[in-house]
Amino acid sequence: MTVAIPQAAAEIQISKFWDFSETAELLGRGFVQQSLIAVALLGLLGGILGPLIVARQMSFAVHGISELSVTGASAALLLGISINVGGVIGAVVVAAVFGYMGNRARERDSVIGVVMAFGLGLGVLFLSLYGSARTGFAMLTGQVVSVGTGGLTAVAITTVVVVIGMAVIYRPLLFSSLDPRVARAHGVPIRTLSVVFAVLMGLACAQGVQIIGALLVMSLLITPAAAAARLTANPTTVLVLSVVFAEVAAVGGLILSLAPGLPVSVFVTTISFVIYVVCRWAGHRRHFATR
Repeated sequence: MTVAIPQAAAEIQISKFWDFSETAELLGRGFVQQSLIAVALLGLLGGILGPLIVARQMSFAVHGISELSVTGASAALLLGISINVGGVIGAVVVAAVFGYMGNRARERDSVIGVVMAFGLGLGVLFLSLYGSARTGFAMLTGQVVSVGTGGLTAVAITTVVVVIGMAVIYRPLLFSSLDPRVARAHGVPIRTLSVVFAVLMGLACAQGVQIIGALLVMSLLITPAAAAARLTANPTTVLVLSVVFAEVAAVGGLILSLAPGLPVSVFVTTISFVIYVVCRWAGHRRHFATR
């Protein structure tokens, strides 16, 4: 009997994957539609920022900013102010520090490691003083189904700011990312671009933490771009593919999670990983075919 109950529960849970009627019913609800729009905007942010994050070898920075956004949100809880505001302030301040102090690739990892360790220590302190470990766990895993109008508005505003910012700095930033020595010789303000890009990345990470959690941000900001880079070296094509892959992972992951009621992180990370594996395999085949 003790074995049959979990098996029956598992069969019911698996059968829900194919319950399209329940998925369609949930998609008609307002809070689910808000969540879909929010994750679609996060997918757009991840797809746009990802290629340059990968090109600049800043994957560890994304992890650090996401984790330290939780520190800012924890401080906001303790002070009794908006968690979203605290998370954004924490992420932007840390991102600016990373962008300024970690401008050189050989210094970047050590700077991120030092600041991240200190910031996580503060986060633990703030949560301990606040007295709720459950809140900290929620910020790590996200609350995508309870975005709300305020959260959706914040993501939309962030998306507009990031898209406009990237449109302004994209070309010189790409130049400095691919060949920093030549860019510096041509007078490109490398350090300023690095800080501006880090701040834009911080804004995106902060919103991602609020909705999908700190542990899931890398699945949208890193994996789709890394997958796209395996297929082509053309920056424009990589950007387009990165956006497409991020949207498929974000929106597809949320839709698949509705009927079974499982955490969206399971599906988003799985879809992202599968896309990466397929692109890596296709890239290897193309490489050997051209030799």
